[in-house]
Formats: sequence, C-alpha cells, structure tokens
Amino acid sequence: MTAPPRSRTSAAPGRPDAGGGSRPRRLASLASIPVTELRGVGPKTAANLQRLGVHSVLDLLWHVPRRYIDRSTQPPIGSLRDVTLDAGEELTLIARVQRKTSRRIRRGLTLFEVTLADDTGTIKASWFNQPGRARLVEEGATVAVSGDLTYYRGRPKFEVKALEPIGRAGDSTGGVVPVHPAGSGVTQAEVREYVRQTLDRAGELFDPVPEGLRRRHGLVDRTWAFRQVHFPDDLATARRARTRLVYDELFVLEVALACKKRAAAERDKGFENVPDGPLGRELVARLPYELTRAQQRVLAEIAGDLASPAPMHRLVQGEVGSGKTVVAALAMLAATDAGRQAALMAPTEVLAEQHHRGLSELLAGLSVPTAENLLGERPLGVGLLTNRTTEAERRVLLDGLSRGEIDVLIGTHALIQDGVRIPELGVVVVDEQHRFGVHQRVALRDKQESETMPDVLIMTATPIPRTLSMTLYGDLDVSVIDELPPGRQPIETVLVAPDDAARARAYAHVRAEVEAGRQAYVICPLVEESEQLAAKSATSEYERLAEGELTGLRLGLLHGQLRPADKAAAMDAFRAGDVDVLVATTVVEVGVDVPNASVLIVEDADRFGLSQLHQLRGRIGRGSAKSTCYLFCDPQTPDSESRMAAMAEISDGFRLAEADLEIRGEGSLFGARQHGATDLHVARLLRDFDWVQKARTDAFALVDVDPRLSGPEHALLRDEVAARIGDDVDWLMKS
Repeated sequence: MTAPPRSRTSAAPGRPDAGGGSRPRRLASLASIPVTELRGVGPKTAANLQRLGVHSVLDLLWHVPRRYIDRSTQPPIGSLRDVTLDAGEELTLIARVQRKTSRRIRRGLTLFEVTLADDTGTIKASWFNQPGRARLVEEGATVAVSGDLTYYRGRPKFEVKALEPIGRAGDSTGGVVPVHPAGSGVTQAEVREYVRQTLDRAGELFDPVPEGLRRRHGLVDRTWAFRQVHFPDDLATARRARTRLVYDELFVLEVALACKKRAAAERDKGFENVPDGPLGRELVARLPYELTRAQQRVLAEIAGDLASPAPMHRLVQGEVGSGKTVVAALAMLAATDAGRQAALMAPTEVLAEQHHRGLSELLAGLSVPTAENLLGERPLGVGLLTNRTTEAERRVLLDGLSRGEIDVLIGTHALIQDGVRIPELGVVVVDEQHRFGVHQRVALRDKQESETMPDVLIMTATPIPRTLSMTLYGDLDVSVIDELPPGRQPIETVLVAPDDAARARAYAHVRAEVEAGRQAYVICPLVEESEQLAAKSATSEYERLAEGELTGLRLGLLHGQLRPADKAAAMDAFRAGDVDVLVATTVVEVGVDVPNASVLIVEDADRFGLSQLHQLRGRIGRGSAKSTCYLFCDPQTPDSESRMAAMAEISDGFRLAEADLEIRGEGSLFGARQHGATDLHVARLLRDFDWVQKARTDAFALVDVDPRLSGPEHALLRDEVAARIGDDVDWLMKS
C-alpha cells in the first residue's frame, strides 16, 4: 500500500498556476477549465460528457468510480467448473471478447451471446434483448461481466446481469480496475484517460479542512485521496481515499448551512410568543385524551423556540395519525395568548377545509380578551380562505383580519394572494411542506406588517430520514413525533397480482366490511402527470365497479377535475357515511380523516412512489377496526418490485423513507429534483450517516467561533464553500 503523502499545510493561499506545476492550487480553479482543453475531447465528446454531468475538469475530478474490480480475486475461466456460489451470489469475470453474435429466438425476444476468453479457456456469456449492452461490446475488447454461473450439458455458461468495457486488449489498468460512470457515447477507457489528464493538470491541491480536524478523524491528504480514489493501489487505499472525499463534501455542505443559520439568527428578530399560556392550558385540560410522551417532548422543544427572541424555524415530522394537528394548534395559541395572530397553510382545499373543520371544533369555546364589548372577551376567531371563498366572504374575512378578530386563519395558496394582510402574524404553520414551493412558504411568512419575523412551524407526515434532516433541512431544528396514540390498529398490507381470483377476494372483503358498517377507498393512479387522464381513470373505474364487483353499494367519486363544490360534497357524503366506497385519485393523499374507513385498494400501485403509497395507506387505520390495504400491482422493473416489497414488509414511516432513499437515490439537495442523481458526488447520506454527524458537529463548532469564516486560516474554506454551493445556499436555507 502506498502511504499517503503529508499535506502541504505551510503554503499560503496563492494564485493558482495554469497547470500542474509545483505550487498548490485551489480546487475551485478547475471549475473554469472546460473539458475541451483536454487532449482528445472535441465538441462531440464534450457533449457526450455533459450528458454524464461532466462540464469542466473539476467535474471529472469528482467523477469517481462507482465500484472497483480486483483482478487478483477474479477466477480464471478454466477454473469455473470447480467454483461453487452461494444462493443469490453473483460472479465477476474479466476476459477478452473473442466473438459476439445475436439471433432472434422468437418475436420480441433476441438472444445476445459473446465468447469470453483468457489464457485458461473460454466461456459463453448471454443475455436477452438490451441491444445497448451489445453495442458496448467490441471483439478484442476486455470486459468485466457480472452475473449468474449456470451449466448447460455439463459446461459452464454465464448469464450476464452487468457488463463493463474496461479497455482494448493489452490495456494496462493495474491490479484494481476502476469502474467509472460511463455511457452516452463515452467509454470506460476514455473516461480513465480524461481523468488521468485532469489529475496531471490539477497537480497538488490546497486543503481547506483545518489540520486539527484532519488529525482528529485520521483523514489522508486531499491530493493523494483524489489520485487513489480514481486509480487505487489496492481496495484498502480506495476506501481511505473515499472516506476523505466523503468528509470533504459533507463538511463543506454543513459549513454552508451553519453560516447561513448563524447569520439568520443574528439578523432576524422574532416575537416572544407565550407557550403554555391560558388558552394553551385550557385546551390541554379539555382534551378527551392524554397527550403522548412524544407530543409532550415536541411541545417542550417548540415552547423553547416560541419564548425565544429569535424566530422559530422548526420541522415537525410525525406519522399519519400521530397528533401533529394538536401540536400545531397549541403552537398557534401561543401567538393568540401573546395578542397576535396565527396562520396555517395547507396544500389542497380538501385538507384546508378539514383543518378548518377540525380546528374549529377543537378550539370551540375558547375566548380571548377584548375591549370591544362589556363582557371583556369574545370567542376565538377561526377563518378559512381558499379559492372557493366568495368575494363577499373574502371582504368580511379580510376586514376581520385587519381588526384582529380572526385569530387563526387557515387556507391554501389563497393566503399568499395580493391583498391578504395579517397585521399581527406571530406564528406560521405550513402543513405538508413538500407540496409547496420555497417562495410560497416565504411569501406566507412575509404577510405580517412589521419587520419582526413570525415563528415558523413546518409539519410533514412524510417521514424524512435523519440523514436528510441533517442536510436538506440542516438549517431547521427538527422534532419527531415517533409515537402513535394508544388503541391504533396495525394495517395489513397485501400485494395483489393481476389475477382475477385475488382481485375478487379483495372486493369480497370490501363488501364484508361495508356490511359490517365500515367504508373503503379505491384509488386510481395519476397517469402521465395529467389530472384530466386521472379523472378519466377514476370515472371509468367508478362506472366499472358500479356495474361489477361493487354493484349495489353506494359509490362516490372524487378527483381534481370536479368543481370545488362537488369535491366538498363528495367528501362530506363520505364523512357522513352516506357513501360506502369512495373512488378517488390522489386528491385524498394527505390529511383526509375518516376513522370509519377500514379498507384501501390502490390500482396500479407500482406506478406510485413509496412516500405517496404510505400517505395513501394512512387514510385507513384511523379508527379501532382492523384495516387492510390492497396494492394491485404488476411490477416490471427491479425498482418497482423493491417498492412493493417494502410496502408489504414495512409499516414504520421512517424505515420506509430510508428504503425509499436507497431505492430511488438521494435526489438533488440544491434544486427542485426530488430523486435521482444526488448533488453529492462521493458521499451517500444513508451509507455515510456517521460522517454526516461528524461533519455537522465540526462545522457548527467552527462557525460558532468564526461565523463569517473571516479568519485567514479559513480563507480557503470560505472560497470552497462559495464555489461548491454558491447561490444554492439561499435556496437551501429558505427551504
């Protein structure tokens, strides 16, 4: 193993040289060098590299291998007769392509086959369809193939699951072969060549991580880490190099978050609201149940924020039915007890109306002081503002807000329309925050007329793994209601293949539950992101069920294309028990609360994401009856199979969120993308959670001492934060 060289920590930051000379250079300086300055990269290749996310030589430096193949552990072909694999174990071979063929076996099915050879023998390797994989293979090329070893007439045969071209015959790639992300017209060999040129050009790099932190964590030199992560001497050095780069990415991100959070704390002045005031105490005393320990813990955390002169920025996560609404009500009453107003913004009219109905009942009978009448008090005012609010109702509502007679305002996006002013806004609650854009949330916060910032409480029933909470929501204080009220029944989840008998049993169960006095949902998928198509899907399923499996039952229909009044009527009828089965789209995904519903059927469930399925499943199990969720599905991809298996096996929302993160990728931390390739090149939040914690602790401790990174010892770090994050920090902090 090659020992990592010592860092050049004594050199002062200087102007970067043009090439890989003796002077260290700043990593960010590579961002201004386009890949077209590398040998062999013309406009066409540059366009292909851009499809891989590579625009500059800095991007190439971070374009690290996704895995490695250790030549020393690969069995020679001649020894395969003696190889025994455990169940499910795959084999990887490195060999030369001697010959390749393809033939159509039957309509729609093509067999691709290659003959692989090394010095000890040959073997046939095959796969079906996937002509793109065949195009990667050239006769005479060296490839790494992974898959299942089978036997045909006593001879070993290879069923290919993954194939990586690693160079022409005779290419030297050392004992450990890096497998870089490639494709889009760029081969593995070309990527390796461009990376080699980049490393030569980069030379030695300045190190922005303070030396004390590097020593504390046993981190290797940064320049050595970049070289070894791309072309390691062995797998152990690759791991050490990767660890260093993981820390770099996470540390820079957490420093950015810490700087912005400290700056906001210094800049923004908040109200000192009154947690546990007279109204809050009265509400708790009137509740027909005891608050759970988790609710009490979260309320104590919120109380500390509300009483502080700094504005609250807190995210409350809680499972469906965990009691977030009561927590939000008590937070809003803290504003009322301080003589101010509160607002709650929900993503849909259905949810806003349900919040208004529930909070009006919850807060009924509470009074606030007033000098406007002889009694000296008036009923606490709760208002509702949505797009269904008539112009006359809107004028009355806005007048009540201006006079301070509306204490709690609930609504949708209508709350942020021009002309809506909440003069004494002390607390803002945003429900299901992932359904709103950043600017919508900020616009609601800015509705008050003073420069003092209201306390902001963000609620979500979509559990977020702790790893994402510490990065994507790193600027927020996070509370978790991780306990359900007593008496809640677990929900059984059943996967139903496209088989008439299995579907018939599910609908027979619906009939049995209806006969027992309970209700059910049938959810139809949102097809191609079109609400019109979704409405058609729901309508046709409603008509089919009315004449088929559910004939004779009282069916209701709810989708986004209905007029607001018709949507409200459909939900009211279902809540009242006048409808046995509600056929709907995902308009019922969040917040709809009908405790009598005990069965949920989701058509084409494999089209939905895990988060959405978990939300839909949360529509049942809200009463005392045993509940069942049927997922009608026919998964066609490994990801959809994994999602269905996770739904069947996992009921805990936080575990399900981590499974979702593993299946679909961690998404873009800085932008609108919610899944797919992450902005982190090397770090993976679930896998590297220990390093997330270390980087966060280090970053906040450093920023506590130097909030603006103004010290000369932090000049390089300040430059790297600006180069790595840039304007995206503002987006991240607003989230």
